[in-house]
Amino acid sequence: MQILETILGNTSEAQFQNLPVDYLVLDQWEAQKSRFRKHTEKGTEVAVSLTRGIFLRDGDVLHQSEEGLIVAHIHLKEVLRIDLSELLGKGPELMVRTAVELGHALGNQHWPAVVKGSQVFVPLAVDRKVMASVMKTHALEGITYDFVAGSEVIPYLAPHESRRLFGAAEQALHDHSHAH
Repeated sequence: MQILETILGNTSEAQFQNLPVDYLVLDQWEAQKSRFRKHTEKGTEVAVSLTRGIFLRDGDVLHQSEEGLIVAHIHLKEVLRIDLSELLGKGPELMVRTAVELGHALGNQHWPAVVKGSQVFVPLAVDRKVMASVMKTHALEGITYDFVAGSEVIPYLAPHESRRLFGAAEQALHDHSHAH
């Protein structure tokens, strides 16, 4: 078993280019953990033990040897991006009403959300068609929405926002149920 305790860099850096790679494939929930055991694509058993507060990003190099690199490959789901910028030029009553109605719509679905400026990001917690249907049903005035790759959003997020957006969504899929 290989113990991986540090991030050596990222495959985007020149020194890691053109080297053989063995990927440690992680979903968005696993990537939020600092301690776990797993096998790489080539079958190497690894134990990841990162310092608290350090989180993996796609392309992080965890080990380098003569055989090559062990690199984190993180599968991020799509994100529902809700744009509230049209509301900024409107009156405060419309802004408050829309914010409360949007919060109610998202909260009623138990969807985690992260607000950055005038945009709200919600990870795909269910099928894209279902999320679009919820947005259409509420037809909130002054907002637009689309779906973007998680990799487009993550560079703009602080680590705690990334955990909320990606980690919480995956955990909700594993844990959530209305049947008690």
